[in-house]
Amino acid sequence: MEVIVKNSYEEMSRLAAEMIAKVIRSKPNAVIGLATGSTPVGTYKELIKMHKQEGLDFSQVTTFNLDEYVNLPPTHDQSYRYFMNDNLFNHINIDKKKTHVPDGMAKDIPAFCKWYEDQILKAGGIDVQLLGIGGNGHIAFNEPGSSLGSRTRVKTLDEKTRQDNARFFKSINEVPKYAITMGIGTIMDARVLILLANKENKADAIAKTVEGPITAMVPASVVQLHPKTVIIADKAAASKLTREYPAEPSVLKK
Repeated sequence: MEVIVKNSYEEMSRLAAEMIAKVIRSKPNAVIGLATGSTPVGTYKELIKMHKQEGLDFSQVTTFNLDEYVNLPPTHDQSYRYFMNDNLFNHINIDKKKTHVPDGMAKDIPAFCKWYEDQILKAGGIDVQLLGIGGNGHIAFNEPGSSLGSRTRVKTLDEKTRQDNARFFKSINEVPKYAITMGIGTIMDARVLILLANKENKADAIAKTVEGPITAMVPASVVQLHPKTVIIADKAAASKLTREYPAEPSVLKK
């Protein structure tokens, strides 16, 4: 596990985009795992810039998103399908048939979750998975107490998660209570993990993830076990770490 501390959100986002772009350039048909929320928006802006200014080619890329709210249609402006189209897919030359976001409107959710897992396997597995982290240490919607071996399934959202996400809705009453999420086991199958964190409100979670014990009560702590994890944090998110960490990565340099 590598921890990289950057001076700013912009530097953090640029480095994450550079690492993802390196994978795509070396493997044009790469399978990329994507995240939603405010943290990866800067990374997506950088990838769009690379596409438009440097010709970064997404035409053969396949993507899988981590999660989606249950009973929120893809046309809803807070659905994660809408988010991905708006923040990335509409601005690059990706084939949307190769972009996968969990279907929160699926009539048979358990069957859909199995299908989603099967599609990841059919695509050859995820080459690099982008992750954010919740203030309570969740990754995707794997809330504290989630099985570290879990697969794609429905999860009840933690009240703190719903409160954190309420800023995107008119009120907390509109925030869905359930979501389909990749499991922790599914995430850990990716060949490389890139976990992003910015702002001081993520400092406790990052400290526990990086320097604390591996525990289901801090689901993100499981990334300590992955052979190729890169955690990129700005100074605010890294402010409660007790050790010194570098500003440049060695993973993916070769």
